[in-house]
Amino acid sequence: MKKHILLTTTLAAGFGLAAGAAAAQEVRFMCYSDGNECEVYEDVLSRFEADNPDIDVEIDVVAYQAILENLPVQLAAGTGPDIAKVTDLGGLNEYYLDLAPYVDRDYWAESFGDTLDWYRAGADDDGIYGMHSQLTITGAFANATLFEQAGVEMPGEGATWDDWAAASRAVAEATDASFPMAIDRSGHRVAGPAISYGAQLFDDEGNGQLVDEGFTAFSQQFVDWHEDGTMARDVWAGQGGSTYQDAAQEFINGELVFYYSGSWQVNRMDEQVGDFFDWQVVGSPCGPAGACSGMPGGAGIVGFEQTEHPEAVAAVIDYLAQEDVYAEVTARTRNLPAHLGVASGGVEFEGASDAAQAALNAFAADLPNVSPIAFAYQGYAGNRAMFGITVERLSQAIVGELSVEDAMTRMAADLESAMAESQ
Repeated sequence: MKKHILLTTTLAAGFGLAAGAAAAQEVRFMCYSDGNECEVYEDVLSRFEADNPDIDVEIDVVAYQAILENLPVQLAAGTGPDIAKVTDLGGLNEYYLDLAPYVDRDYWAESFGDTLDWYRAGADDDGIYGMHSQLTITGAFANATLFEQAGVEMPGEGATWDDWAAASRAVAEATDASFPMAIDRSGHRVAGPAISYGAQLFDDEGNGQLVDEGFTAFSQQFVDWHEDGTMARDVWAGQGGSTYQDAAQEFINGELVFYYSGSWQVNRMDEQVGDFFDWQVVGSPCGPAGACSGMPGGAGIVGFEQTEHPEAVAAVIDYLAQEDVYAEVTARTRNLPAHLGVASGGVEFEGASDAAQAALNAFAADLPNVSPIAFAYQGYAGNRAMFGITVERLSQAIVGELSVEDAMTRMAADLESAMAESQ
């Protein structure tokens, strides 16, 4: 078994694929990890290596940026992998392999429910294209030790973004922490707060839109927080274009009071913060529109139509979708399950500390607060363009290249151009 950049494994029998073939069917799986996902997939699949020599799954472990930037180029050129772990769920639909002819449709519908829609081209599409492997939700981490040292009470249930901003500034001032607040440089990450400020993100005909009263209100507040030092400026101002940047390391180093990111960061916090300080998940603050919404999301495993081995690709993904395998992977990777059977049965997250268990439960408990707009936005095929436009134009307003008003005008024009090009 290769264990360099390529990890080679073999899938078990049981999917009606001919044994004893002259040559194994090679299936390439492009995988990125938030924590240990690729390692766990390699281990789960390798258990069956001796039983079935008919399918070789070569796992190419890549950086997340390669999934965002390189994979779409490869697919357009016809040189992509057979399988990949992706986050642009609807946006890559034109390349997906429909698994429906090869899997039990009823099982998949019962197990994955509405997340199947995130991979489809539209309301008239009933194909099965992806297994949602990691259900995520955005939300905030708070440094509880800094709050205690500052003698500042942590805002409670129903607290607003303004409440958390005021409390975080007070804590930073009292403890000399470097930064009161930070939000990942991501259009996905700021979507939940914008919805809580009243952003609708869709027009009356269901087409994507960015600029409305609610989105503008949040954008103005976000820029103001960067100007007055509430937000860690370099997270958004230190990058160009639509490049992603998180602030996890600043939080891990104890420099950041309040960090808005998501459930995928729990493993990282658990492993890297250790006993350095106490931290906890505090969900998504509420906005003036009355919503307290984060954004759902995560990653899924999909096959691509260009593959030479569609049955083998479907077999690999269908195996990973089986309840016992999915439950094991979920427990070992400490991700929220999208599989409804696994979710209803509960998950004991393997090796998780008390803090991590509490954090994952807190994220799961916040799911009912997610706005329907957020669920629709996550499945919208044009969301990747909208995320990129959001980051680029908001960043220009933050660094002073554009006023907020001009940034909104540019966003609207950018989106109109992107939609026209896609059509």
